[in-house]
Order: sequence, then C-alpha cells, then structure tokens
Amino acid sequence: MIELSHIEKTYDSPAGPVKALKGIDLTIGRGEIYGIIGLSGAGKSTLIRCINMLERPTAGKVTVDGKDMTAMSGAELREARKNIGMIFQHFNLLSSATVYDNIAFPLKLAGKSAAEIQKKVTPLLTLVGLSDKAHQYPSQLSGGQKQRVGIARALASEPKVLLCDEATSALDPQTTKAILALITDINQKLGLTVVVITHEMQVIKELCDRVAVIENGIIAEEGSVLDVFTHPQKPITKEFISVLLSNDLPAAFRGGKVSKEPQADAYLLVRLTFIGESADDPVLAGMIRRFPDVEVTMLFGSLDQIKATPFGRMIIGMRGGKERIDAALAYLREQELQEEVIGYARRHDAASL
Repeated sequence: MIELSHIEKTYDSPAGPVKALKGIDLTIGRGEIYGIIGLSGAGKSTLIRCINMLERPTAGKVTVDGKDMTAMSGAELREARKNIGMIFQHFNLLSSATVYDNIAFPLKLAGKSAAEIQKKVTPLLTLVGLSDKAHQYPSQLSGGQKQRVGIARALASEPKVLLCDEATSALDPQTTKAILALITDINQKLGLTVVVITHEMQVIKELCDRVAVIENGIIAEEGSVLDVFTHPQKPITKEFISVLLSNDLPAAFRGGKVSKEPQADAYLLVRLTFIGESADDPVLAGMIRRFPDVEVTMLFGSLDQIKATPFGRMIIGMRGGKERIDAALAYLREQELQEEVIGYARRHDAASL
C-alpha cells in the first residue's frame, strides 16, 4: 500500500545542510497498522510528512496505492491527499466550530452539499462515540473527545490511509488506551492502512502489527512487533523495550557477581520467555515433576500481551547437580518458549555468609 524507496530529506540551516532522513526504505502492507518509533529529532515526523508530501523528499520515491506521489503536480497531490487522512498530537480543531462542523470541514472544502455532508458526518459521529456531542465546541470537550473529533475529521473524505503523528502523546494513559482501541476498531471495520508515529513503546505494543525503529535519520531495526520485542538487535531498540520489559535481576541478586561457573550456594539464573499459547502452558510445573532432584525457585514473573498475543516472562533459580540441571534445561528448550541462561549468582544474604 505504501512504499518508500531511498527517501532522503535535507534541510538548510545557518550551520549548513542538515540531513533529517538518510535513505529510508519501507514497505507497508494494505490494511496493516505500522508503527514508526524514535526519539525526538530522529526523523519520524519528517518521515510521516513525506508520505503525504507535506514534506517533499530531497531524493527518493513515495508510492501510495500504486501511485508515485513524488511525480505529481500540485493539483494531482491535492486530489491524492484525499485518500490520506491525518491526525495530530494537538488535535488542530477549529475552536469556533462545533464538533459537527469540524468533522464536516474537509467536506465543505470539497464542495459537498449539506445533505451529502450530513450523510457522512452522522455515521462518523457514531463511529467515534460522539453522537451526543455534535453541537458542542472543542472547549467543552476532554482531550480524548477532541482526538475523537480529529479522527472523525480525518475519516470524512473516506481515505485509504490514516497517518497518526504522536496522536496520543497529549493524553493520559486511560484515554490513550481508549483511543488506541478506537484506532484498532477503525482499522478492522474500514480496512484502513494505519501508520503510527510515536516515541512510546507502549503504543507500539498495544496497537501495531509491525514496527520500524528510526535513529538519526535511518531505520535501525524493522520487523513484526512480536519479533522486535522478543529479539531486539540494536541498542536503541533495547532501550525502548527496557521501559516496558526490564532485564534487571531480581532484587535479591542485584549488585552481586554473576559467574559462568557453579559456585557454592549459588542459583543458576535462567530467563524464560513465553509467547502465544505457551504462555498459558504449565511448563515449569512439568519440569519440576520430571526433575524432582533439581530445586527450582521462581524469582520473577509477568504476563502481558503484545497486541492480541499473550507474552510472559519469568526468571527462575535452579540448584542441583550439573548433569540434572543440564537435562532440565534441555527439557525447557524442547518447549515452545525462549530460554536464556544468565549465570550463577548467590542471594545477598547467602553471599554475605
């Protein structure tokens, strides 16, 4: 649906040229929710504005729904942009217009009649849950309601693509969750391709199918959200994920020495990751039954979801004979989970004996 080929964007500044984008290649499939995450200044907002040509790339090609946007004239671009809706961090509503008129605004610009406008705006009010707010003004709305108006306005021209530029950054966590649920609902009901720009990994985790991590104007890492969460490759990706998934040792083991070799009174610490159906399987109980001579202590555990996929993490401590521990680890590797041996460590109280 969207293909970016070798996209570059250079700005002039008093200090000389500044390269905001440095050869971006991305393909976004029809109907998917695609996330682009990066720190402030990484180039993500410039990138999303290149998709609808609000920013014309210095080099490269932007193709949307099979059409080369970079080759279009001004008039052709204005027509093509009707297929690309956009919502913003700060809503960008007309303060002197009602909710109804804000949603109707792009339709009025397109010369639609009052009857045509009503036919489109009324179901959009229902879709975003604002049927009872049609005649209120933005000043009478909460932040979440304002963003719902922004979403409805973006959908008024029946676009095929919805661009979301930090659409939840100004909202509290509970309202953010509701807006993400609404975007998911719209994606499913209307079959829209959604591109989400954010600096929040929680948004990516709850909403997106695939994600690209942008850093200093280049794509550092890209893939399915599940793969990127469970196998982050680059330091910037690990930094984003660490906000949600800490790799710290349990408190009783922090600050102590972790060794590759067995030590007296030490536990072998193992991090387990459960994905999908395996998150609900009693894998640990099965291992304990099979290896009763291996002492197993659960030191940390959490269960979450990456979009609709269950995702669990656990750190266990194991003590016993090396051969039996190796056999227990081999059993774990046969299960549908990921296993990472951290090393041998003693609890703080044991280390001080």
